[in-house]
Amino acid sequence: MGEISFYLGGAKSGKTGLALRAAEQFAAPRFYLATAQALDGEMEERIARHRAERGEGWRTIEEPLDLAAGLGRAPETSAVLVDCLTLWLSNMLGSLPEGTSFGPYMEALERFVALAFARPGPAVVVSNEVGGGIVPMDGVSRFFRDVSGLAHQRLAGAADRVFFVAAGLPLRLK
Repeated sequence: MGEISFYLGGAKSGKTGLALRAAEQFAAPRFYLATAQALDGEMEERIARHRAERGEGWRTIEEPLDLAAGLGRAPETSAVLVDCLTLWLSNMLGSLPEGTSFGPYMEALERFVALAFARPGPAVVVSNEVGGGIVPMDGVSRFFRDVSGLAHQRLAGAADRVFFVAAGLPLRLK
């Protein structure tokens, strides 16, 4: 049975670096399930920096919308780092019709969680905590904040280990 570790924190909190180090404890090859899309020059630079940070021993699977399908493309015994759940939710938000309920997001997350537990290899998931700030003014932003919070609750509830990261320091929550 697989295991899930979940690293949650603010932007530039150090969560990805900590998640990378945790995943590197497992034998190579390790897989990086990238949800980012290079839609502009700034994102291209971010993606290039992340690739350089990973170094050797990592193979990349690019999957912006279907986390379960991306996870399914990695060998069952390999470690997979998903970076990041928040970008995946953002991609989903852009791909679904406006007014879509939380249902399709949670169903897609459930498929990922079920597959993560069905495979013997570990999954390490990174996400941005977005609910700690002010209430967004527009409905789409409030929906994104809410669906992120629900997804984080579900994943944290299922995960074997959960860390909140601030200033590069992990606080183990579970």
